[in-house]
Amino acid sequence: MTKRRDNSKALQAFVIKKAEIDQMLARLQTLSDEHFEWGPDEIGWGHVGTLGCYAEMLKRATDAAFKEGEHAE
Repeated sequence: MTKRRDNSKALQAFVIKKAEIDQMLARLQTLSDEHFEWGPDEIGWGHVGTLGCYAEMLKRATDAAFKEGEHAE
């Protein structure tokens, strides 16, 4: 007979981390929908660089999650 492990604490921690991610994604989506609070007349190369940094950080996360890029198997 196999003894079943109690993973309730791990499950609880998982749900908490998932909620944190969901909240961050929702905030980012709202900010993106608002064009990162920049108007068309304000946009300069610095803003492009800032978005490039955000995109690179998100790419690292999505590459890890989907096993792409350097995380490809």
